Formats: sequence, structure tokens, C-alpha cells
Amino acid sequence: MCQWHFLRSHIFYGEYEASIAIDGEMLAGNLPQKQYKMVVGWLALHEEEVYFAWNNAVQGKPFEKIKPLQ
Repeated sequence: MCQWHFLRSHIFYGEYEASIAIDGEMLAGNLPQKQYKMVVGWLALHEEEVYFAWNNAVQGKPFEKIKPLQ
């Protein structure tokens, strides 16, 4: 099975790029520590929305964008 068949977020910040699992594990790439902590906090706040969007995406159904960090 491909290692990417589980829920993760792709994060882009300036020259940085990372993939972070829903549980906050850094899967690939890197981010400055402050931004990493912000992403992990955002994932925790939006966990239900993220799971809903993920489930729809893997079923080929449309889903709403989730409000980004401000």
C-alpha cells in the first residue's frame, strides 16, 4: 500500500513545504517550529471538518474548503 493513503495536509510556507498527518506527525519536508505548531493547532481545532472532507474526497464526492489560518 502507498504510504500516502492516509489523512494528511500539505503545507506551503514561503520556501518551506511539508506533509503533516492529522495527529501532527511530520511525514515529509519541514517547517519552522512556530508554523508547525500553528498547523498542529489548526488541525486539532478543525479535526471533525478535516475528517469529513477527507472521507468525501476519497469517495470522489465534493467537499467544502476549510477555513485557513488567518
